[in-house]
Amino acid sequence: MNGPLIVQSDKTLLLEVDHEQANDCRRAIAPFAELERAPEHIHTYRVTPLGLWNARAAGHDAEQVVDALVEYSRYPVPHALLVDVAETMARYGRLQLAKHPVHGLVLKCSDRPVLEEVLRSKKVQPLIGARLDPDTVVVHPSERGQVKQVLLKLGWPAEDLAGYVDGEAHAIELDLDGWELRPYQEQAVEGFWHGGSGVVVLPCGAGKTLVGAGAMARAKATTLILVTNTVAARQWKHELVRRTSLTEDEIGEYSGTRKEIRPVTIATYQVLTTRRKGVYPHLELFDSRDWGLVVYDEVHLLPAPVFKFTADLQARRRLGLTATLVREDGRETDVFSLIGPKRFDAPWKEIEAQGYIAPADCIEVRVNLTDSERLAYATAETEEKYRFCATTDSKRRVTEALVGRHKGQQTLVIGQYIDQLDELGAHIGAPVIKGDTTNARREKLFDSFRRGEIQVLVVSKVANFSIDLPEATVAIQVSGTFGSRQEEAQRLGRVLRPKADGHEATFYSVVARDTVDQDFAAHRQRFLAEQGYAYRIVDATELLADDDV
Repeated sequence: MNGPLIVQSDKTLLLEVDHEQANDCRRAIAPFAELERAPEHIHTYRVTPLGLWNARAAGHDAEQVVDALVEYSRYPVPHALLVDVAETMARYGRLQLAKHPVHGLVLKCSDRPVLEEVLRSKKVQPLIGARLDPDTVVVHPSERGQVKQVLLKLGWPAEDLAGYVDGEAHAIELDLDGWELRPYQEQAVEGFWHGGSGVVVLPCGAGKTLVGAGAMARAKATTLILVTNTVAARQWKHELVRRTSLTEDEIGEYSGTRKEIRPVTIATYQVLTTRRKGVYPHLELFDSRDWGLVVYDEVHLLPAPVFKFTADLQARRRLGLTATLVREDGRETDVFSLIGPKRFDAPWKEIEAQGYIAPADCIEVRVNLTDSERLAYATAETEEKYRFCATTDSKRRVTEALVGRHKGQQTLVIGQYIDQLDELGAHIGAPVIKGDTTNARREKLFDSFRRGEIQVLVVSKVANFSIDLPEATVAIQVSGTFGSRQEEAQRLGRVLRPKADGHEATFYSVVARDTVDQDFAAHRQRFLAEQGYAYRIVDATELLADDDV
């Protein structure tokens, strides 16, 4: 036994990155294990109940999980852990939600003591009705989502077999003139449709919108699509008109500026979560038509009020699309219970190997602060430390030099702090896109960038999501939302779309040495390390020795 994996009884897995079998092992454990730490040589994964239940819902059984651990482990796998894996996965589906010809919705069990246990919960009792027989209890149809949430928290995730309403029929076909769904996109659509609801995880640039279009063509019904912002809404509309039988008139935009409700309606999370006098007036959009399908773009960003309303939508087919199921607020369990379990997950490196996304060189550029900057950082208030080290003049000079180093390539400079971005834009002579940039101005600048008329864009976090910039080759990240792993994934995704010339993408993260910036960078990089992207750490002065830094 000389495998790359050390399996420990506390459910942590240590993967030796440089081992010849490391990539095969990473693929084998990805369906059920989450990466926790990713330093240079040993990556630490953890096996969690949610990870095992997601794997079970996606069609993996305990035997496959055990086989993966045993095959790649360097030492004998602790027997207690193998037993725990099997028993945890066996919890999924012992309780089932099903249709009933008289009572509408019931909770059934294949293991009566489990039903007895959950019925004693004070959180379950208000959600259920009469007991029909020893193994069946009535559930109020309006509580279908709530029941799933509560049961998951009790450690007994219910399998939802109650089915879905078809909704209002609407003809939608894929217009396959000159293109076709890629094999993994077809698998994603099939995985979703077979399960009825759930989440598809694909890297940025891998065509999540086309998976949505494929699901719509299967549903052939009115569809509500929820997106992060108005730019994303218009890109969805453009793609649907281009790739399906839908016309412009059949697709409505429901945003801050327009309130169109049509057979296919694209709404922004922002407008749905607008509150007036304590109420959300636009949530009635969910009831405005007999929707057959609800699509949640960037489901890892789903706001809390939309979760709440989604609990009442359990009879509708629901498709979540995302590059990462990581949520910084820890609400992955709500995605599982309310949108649905993970139905398809394609490792980024596999899609890269197939040529559908560009290979990427990830480089962390470590910058030394000047003596005066170090002193100012040392004496800054705790809550101001990150802002200070993320926006220093030393970083600005290095960023300018990196832009100069890639002159002639389509480059994005991405950051968190608006004053920093304005200053960078002024120094490198590039336009800045931020929160108060009008949608018309944003779209004009993005179009100019796509056509190559503008080669450098400075963008705030508004460009993290659903922005289609196919020719971006270089991204330079100067600051971020602290240690956000999901943001790191989105930002790398800006440059992963295949290049017409086959060029490799380059993703820089400029980090201030010996500061909290360095700690946050290590946390942000965890998700990408899980996907097989290794960061090279280089010193700014060495990297730019030939430049005037």
